[in-house]
Amino acid sequence: MLVTAKEMLTKAKAGKYAVGQFNINNLEWTKAVLLTAEELRSPVILGVSEGAGKYMTGYKTVVGMVKGMLEELKITVPVALHLDHGSYEGCLKCVEAGFSSIMFDGSHDPIEENVAKTKELVKICAEHNMSLEAEVGAIGGEEDGVVGKGECADPEECKRIADLGVTMLAAGIGNIHGVYPENWEGLSFETLKAVSEKTGDMPLVLHGGTGIPADQIKKAISLGVAKINVNTECQLAFAAATRKYIEEGKDKQGKGFDPRKLLLPGTEAIKETVKEKMELFGSIGKA
Repeated sequence: MLVTAKEMLTKAKAGKYAVGQFNINNLEWTKAVLLTAEELRSPVILGVSEGAGKYMTGYKTVVGMVKGMLEELKITVPVALHLDHGSYEGCLKCVEAGFSSIMFDGSHDPIEENVAKTKELVKICAEHNMSLEAEVGAIGGEEDGVVGKGECADPEECKRIADLGVTMLAAGIGNIHGVYPENWEGLSFETLKAVSEKTGDMPLVLHGGTGIPADQIKKAISLGVAKINVNTECQLAFAAATRKYIEEGKDKQGKGFDPRKLLLPGTEAIKETVKEKMELFGSIGKA
């Protein structure tokens, strides 16, 4: 059974740990994340970008796949299915499809427009018992064509959005999507502290969890971050393991590729990545 992210993140912030959001792109990725979460007794959030949703033929397909796996794999830990960086229209489609959580990314809009759309979605999510993530200050890098330069959010604007009644808030603190460049200056803990002071008990979200040093991750958690997103690291691990399998010639069955065998090394690599992140975030055994 899918749950909202509210309870798991409220517990995480109070307990000074973070729940991992791991983006899924297909059956293998979903299976790897769910099995690892169950093994480690960790709550987990499955993130779906609009691009990934389209690739998997639509949000209703994603919901059907995830719900089927929860039943067939006998998953008992809390699992939220969450739209990542959604447009207003994308959010409405996920509400209809049966997601348990959505993110509205209004960070590229003028603050008044961000406030207005977020306010509408707060009402809709309350009616459907869903959790809602909002964003202030664009996250750097590129994800599904959405480009941000890594802005630091205005704490006052964060308070305006938080006061609307959202479940969680993603505030830009110099973090970026993808691989961090060598000249990256690190997270702005000054901004994070100011945002946390303005938003009180609200769980904060850190996007771009791949490549951030462990000490900065732990400090961010101590300052109110209760949800951390990971995608690129899983992509890299999956690609490297699959490439190695092919290069070693293990795919030569005489009858062409067996897709189940071809994708297995990458799936196992994702499991290891998820384990490492859950250990770093401190969510193991918190289900």
